[in-house]
Amino acid sequence: QVMLVESGGGSVQAGGSLRLSCAVSGDTYSKYCMAWFRQAPGKEREGVVFIDSDGITTYADSVKGRFTISKDNAKSTLYLEMNSLKPEDTAMYYCAANRVQDCGDNTREANFGSWGQGTQVTVSS
Repeated sequence: QVMLVESGGGSVQAGGSLRLSCAVSGDTYSKYCMAWFRQAPGKEREGVVFIDSDGITTYADSVKGRFTISKDNAKSTLYLEMNSLKPEDTAMYYCAANRVQDCGDNTREANFGSWGQGTQVTVSS
């Protein structure tokens, strides 16, 4: 299992940008399907974007064209670049790891065994 530590959250106005980081340690994260989830108050946690060991990505429709996931293998860090932020993007954002190389159908919350502590993103209108 890997250990995950997120950073980079904050408060921005609608239309602004933030970049979240997830530092990965404890194992070679290239073996993993990595993801960003988010949970808004009163709502269930939802998958935002997934990236597998080959760099294949899958985005939720709500963030396509606005969010970009990337990996820096040299730094063992996962990033989430968020642009054109909307108030509905307000949530706690979590980095997660699933010890499979191909995300495929393995994208349910229960498939992910490692989670970070979360970082809050607040977007005001």
